Amino acid sequence: MTSAILSKPLPYLALIIAHLIWGVNFVVVKITLEEFPPMSLAFLRFALASLFLAPFFLSQTKKIPIAKKDIPRFIAVGILIVTLNITFFFEGMIRTSAINASVLTLIIPALSVLLGWFFLKEKIYLINLVGILVGLLGALIIIEVPQLILGIYSPTILVGNILIILASTFWIIGAIISRGLLKKYPSLSVTAVAFMVGVVTFFIPAAREYFQNPAWPGNISLIGLLGLAFMTLLSSISAYFLFEWGLAKTSVNKADLFQYIEPFIASFLAVLILGEKITPPFLFGSAIIVLGVYLGTLAKEAHHRHKIHRV
Repeated sequence: MTSAILSKPLPYLALIIAHLIWGVNFVVVKITLEEFPPMSLAFLRFALASLFLAPFFLSQTKKIPIAKKDIPRFIAVGILIVTLNITFFFEGMIRTSAINASVLTLIIPALSVLLGWFFLKEKIYLINLVGILVGLLGALIIIEVPQLILGIYSPTILVGNILIILASTFWIIGAIISRGLLKKYPSLSVTAVAFMVGVVTFFIPAAREYFQNPAWPGNISLIGLLGLAFMTLLSSISAYFLFEWGLAKTSVNKADLFQYIEPFIASFLAVLILGEKITPPFLFGSAIIVLGVYLGTLAKEAHHRHKIHRV
């Protein structure tokens, strides 16, 4: 792949920048949630993102209209990869560290293989099952199960870590359901509809947060507004187009290699900005997860990977 990067560097640069943005996003979310109620932040983020995607979405639907029979599946994908995923992710981020969250999301490829085998009967090899078990062992170490056994754990962090894993699980199930849609429609259409579903489903919870505390919008600082702008314009919009363009010019297998940028940049910034600590058990668990992800996806064809947009 080195020669390919040197001869055609722009697609790989686009993929790297996209994953850098998603890595930074863990820290940005952590900071922004200190000023915004979680459901209000989700509503504003996807409302603004939907507005920016609207012209592109309308252009795509003119070329490939969405059939009425597919609308329920579109809605289901939106509820899973936006509503449930983001709800659990934000609630998890409030309770756990950005470092933990960024590494725990690395189990997505291995879980994707497992759930693809369970729901879609995709072929799976013994080495994949071993890798999945190894990756889950690493996740158990990071979410403090050994500490739980010894009685020296943090209940808040434990719950936060579990919520992050549940968020990833909902995302994977949504991605699996989206496979049929992605064979008929551009990924932009699937992503845009998912965002709009998020706007609708987050509206009532966001309204409830406002009525419970009408003063919160007046307490938002410039940092909070910049965080919202980052999540909307960079994480949801720019990274999407960069990733899709880079993916179109390379391959899913090559694009997957850059996902390890995210926990690296998230951990670096979390230590530098948030003052989070990297512990020996965390490093051990992280190494086991990386090994598990490698083994869990080894020898699997690219068809099991799910190209639905990260949010």
